[in-house]
Amino acid sequence: MDVEKAIRTRRTHKAFGAAPVERDVLEQLLELATWAPNHHLTNPWRFRVIGSRTRERLMELAEAEQPGSAVKLRRAPTLVAVSAHQGGDPAEDREDLLATAVAAYLVLLGAHARGLAGYWRTVGLLDTPAGRQALGIGDDETPVGVLYLGHPVQEQRVPERAPLQQVLSYLE
Repeated sequence: MDVEKAIRTRRTHKAFGAAPVERDVLEQLLELATWAPNHHLTNPWRFRVIGSRTRERLMELAEAEQPGSAVKLRRAPTLVAVSAHQGGDPAEDREDLLATAVAAYLVLLGAHARGLAGYWRTVGLLDTPAGRQALGIGDDETPVGVLYLGHPVQEQRVPERAPLQQVLSYLE
């Protein structure tokens, strides 16, 4: 699949088959993400594949924080927490956070190109001390979100997009 087709046809999926993404495919996707542009080649992204025990712990924490929210952590068979390493320089930290967001999107595009489904969800729980501890996210990292990955069970509709003229300005 060419890159333009991947960009135009990738959709958010929230209905997945039960089979997890195979480990070798997952590692291919995460390696692809490391090609995201990042200033000074800092490689700020950190990926944590969430196993069953950690998922159960996160579900307990989510349910205690907001009853009914834990079910969202069951949607996909494969979950990957994404965070950005932060070195303390405000300008570099901002660039590293944005580079990590690009890396997360590269995982979604690569998954789509392989016939997988996925979506990216920011999860407030990752900003809490308990959530960070459950995932081993240190004080020198900023959580970006969780990638939900798996095999699709349905087609997604193509949403409308704003016309280019609505979002484009030429400045002199």
